[in-house]
Amino acid sequence: MIFRKIQLVILLISFSFVSLAQKKEETRSFFEYQGRIEKMQDNQAILVGAASSVSFDFKGNSCSISLQSLVDHQNYVSLELDGKYIGRIRIEKGDVKSFPIVVSEKKKTHHLAIYKATEAANGGVLFAGTTAKLIKSPAPKTKKKIELIGDSITCGFGNDASTIPCGTGDWYDQHNAYWAYGPVLSRALDLDFVLSSVSGYGMYRNWNDEHLEEPIIPEVYENLYLNKDSSKPYNFKFQPDLVSICLGTNDLSEGDGKKPRLPFNEEKYVSNYIEFIKTVYKHAPNTRIVLLNSPMVSGDRNTTLVNCLKKVIQAFENDTVHKPIALFEFQPMVPKGCGYHPDIADDKVMADQLIPYFKQLLNEK
Repeated sequence: MIFRKIQLVILLISFSFVSLAQKKEETRSFFEYQGRIEKMQDNQAILVGAASSVSFDFKGNSCSISLQSLVDHQNYVSLELDGKYIGRIRIEKGDVKSFPIVVSEKKKTHHLAIYKATEAANGGVLFAGTTAKLIKSPAPKTKKKIELIGDSITCGFGNDASTIPCGTGDWYDQHNAYWAYGPVLSRALDLDFVLSSVSGYGMYRNWNDEHLEEPIIPEVYENLYLNKDSSKPYNFKFQPDLVSICLGTNDLSEGDGKKPRLPFNEEKYVSNYIEFIKTVYKHAPNTRIVLLNSPMVSGDRNTTLVNCLKKVIQAFENDTVHKPIALFEFQPMVPKGCGYHPDIADDKVMADQLIPYFKQLLNEK
């Protein structure tokens, strides 16, 4: 009799734990996360990388979201409601703040997506919850996946001067990763995507640093926050069908003209690139890699860049384990954004060039 009572107590305790776990899972399923993010307790999440996002479905026309810039300066997010871009909002430094969402269209249910407009180098943005009446989203359909590795061009640096003109404010006030070429082409092709990009960084040196004081992309790629902090590694659960790499603009740059700048080291660039591709393969062995030149590099420098990329591809020509590495060359561009970077219209031009090519690669057996 005592043994049966003990069994019953254990069963009830087990049932309670299962119920709690189920409730927790049910609550968690209300939110969908994409990109480099750090999940926290109570369904909160830190948006880390450029264009990382959290989205959810809700009932009715009442909704506000709670956000916080986790650094001592402003940050930005872009909002998409029911598949339509509704603007970029500024999150001032300080405590968690509530932002009402204007829902004009009278529908029973809505879908809100919050994208980090700034990049990892600008610090995290905390999504601290919503007042919306959440409903479970339909089971997500299986989509092909793409990762876009790069620098400021991939981040969407300087592409949106709609509220703060170029040359004013802080260097990230014109960031809008939602409209960078990667997210634009991913929406057009209905892909899940991750941006792994840092402004100013290169393959063996950075825009204004000879790899003396700052890390380079290969050194930060495996870290969640794309910085020197290796205590929070990126989990690489996202397995891309295609990885594009657009790095070289900063390696080839002349810097600010004030700090010493050595001539471009072709051998170092190529060798670092080869080793970096091995790192990508380590985490995504079944992916297809595409190397991109730069729309901001032209003339002799572009010839040098493309020749280097061809040498990188040649180093893998006997690789029978992975899919062949491809090369894509952008058409020459005079960018119209801030700091000689693409603006939103330029980003669309870049995306339009890539869309048919990426579509072809993704559909190859």
